[in-house]
Amino acid sequence: MTKSELIQKLADKNPQLYLRDIEKIVETFFDEVTDALCRGDRVELRGFGAFSVKSREARTGRNPRTGEAVEVEPKNMPFFKTGKALKDRLNGE
Repeated sequence: MTKSELIQKLADKNPQLYLRDIEKIVETFFDEVTDALCRGDRVELRGFGAFSVKSREARTGRNPRTGEAVEVEPKNMPFFKTGKALKDRLNGE
């Protein structure tokens, strides 16, 4: 599902709201989650899952074309852990 599909689905379920208001709500939600992750906070949505940031250390990688060793810098990566309710629903429990 894309962001525009999410907005359309919310608009279909809430005809009393203007499309521009729904777009603003969705944008605000994603912006707040992004800002929280940038601050190093954890974002937990009960029943759905939790977003957090994991640090990856510097390492030596390989260029797939040439096989040459390449130094990969340390970086922060977003990480998502599914909640129990979502896992159960996906597995038909």
